[in-house]
Amino acid sequence: MRIARLEPSSRVPGRWLVWLDDGALVRVTEQEVVSFALYAGMELSDETWAELESAARLSAAREKAVSLLAARPLSRRELIEKLTARPRDREKSPLATPEEAGAVAGRLEELGYLDDGAYAKTVARHYAAKGYGERKIRDELYRRGVPRALWDEALEELEDPAEEIDAFVRKKLRGEAPDPAALKRISDALARRGYRWDDIRDALRRYGAEWEESI
Repeated sequence: MRIARLEPSSRVPGRWLVWLDDGALVRVTEQEVVSFALYAGMELSDETWAELESAARLSAAREKAVSLLAARPLSRRELIEKLTARPRDREKSPLATPEEAGAVAGRLEELGYLDDGAYAKTVARHYAAKGYGERKIRDELYRRGVPRALWDEALEELEDPAEEIDAFVRKKLRGEAPDPAALKRISDALARRGYRWDDIRDALRRYGAEWEESI
């Protein structure tokens, strides 16, 4: 196959458009233009064409990854899933293969743009500030694909949840004297928000709740 036309994109800086003699269009970056020494009229062997396609996909995946991370933090798994997701148009291929997405993620980790440890701490702080407990935070870390080895370190940096729990209890009581039924409802609500039973029990004791300790 032969390159019929080669010109820079008028819409995306740093992108070049490669038209082949069969009418196909390939979008590449300046890096591919230079590394493959591309020019109009160049004959491409099947091997060179395959290498060019792979390099172009990798560059596109890298650009997309940087754009995604600029919008909001992601875990390595989340980033790879987004790069390998099948487009809504089922006739199109995913942006990258799992191997290509993994290579992009690895490079971004080396550059410091992708950091599961820092991301775990961000997620933990976010949900703690929203009034959620340890179990809920662990669920979120799992859902977002953060490795389990990073969970404890992220949770250790959180402050004692007593203040958040007390604020929740005060909000629910609305200045009224607590009664056993109200404290039971509050206890259940705190449990649903992911707080540990020991923390819930200690908080409700401060409002007059009592439990018989099992021997």
